[in-house]
Amino acid sequence: MKKKYFNIYLEFDKEEINRIISDAIISGAPAYVCAVDSNSLVNANENSEHLEALNNSLTNLSDSAWIPLLINRIYHTNYHNYTGADLFIKWVQSCNLRHFFLGSKPDILEGLKDNLLKINSSITDMQFEALPFKDVENFDYLQIAKMINEDKPDIIWVSLGAPKQEQFMNRLNPYLNKGVMIGIGAVFKFYSDKSAINRSPRWIINLKLEWLYRISQEPRRMFRRYGHIFLSLPKLIINEIKIRNSLK
Repeated sequence: MKKKYFNIYLEFDKEEINRIISDAIISGAPAYVCAVDSNSLVNANENSEHLEALNNSLTNLSDSAWIPLLINRIYHTNYHNYTGADLFIKWVQSCNLRHFFLGSKPDILEGLKDNLLKINSSITDMQFEALPFKDVENFDYLQIAKMINEDKPDIIWVSLGAPKQEQFMNRLNPYLNKGVMIGIGAVFKFYSDKSAINRSPRWIINLKLEWLYRISQEPRRMFRRYGHIFLSLPKLIINEIKIRNSLK
């Protein structure tokens, strides 16, 4: 049964998330999965289209260690996050699946392909397609869907950043014949040797300080983002406590 936290359906069980994705691939029905970080959580509670896109998804995983930490404090649960980066590497290793990589820039995709070939040699004949920078309502969804449908992938990895990628997947989904789209934000950059943006070292991730590492890499953009998150979270936490108390 789906559970809502901070007005968003979230799943924290890694095995369940992987099972949901596997079942969707087997069924052949198009669907999409979202990786929700703190920025996405805050934005969804301010943007009704983003919230709708998240809650229309097949499932949502927590890309942030702080989301389960907050939920555990409020509800006395024992949840953990499952990052989009970890999900990406797990599934891209599947040699029996066809992947489609959509979004980012051509040079980032070139570096991504070079690195992924070291993990899965079958990646060599799979498609890597950049998308132009434009507002979500201005994409040619029919043409994009035609390109994907001709390729017949099992998984379509989408890298546009929140809230654009969630709204993009929600709008594109009706035009697809098959395939599970998974929105993974900056993960293409993490695994591309053509990008200056790298994933945090494991010890930083374990300390739940990945956000601080991101600030060190993109100080101007991330200071604005996290400043907004820190200002917005108290209201969301208070509201979630009220919801918890109403269920007693």
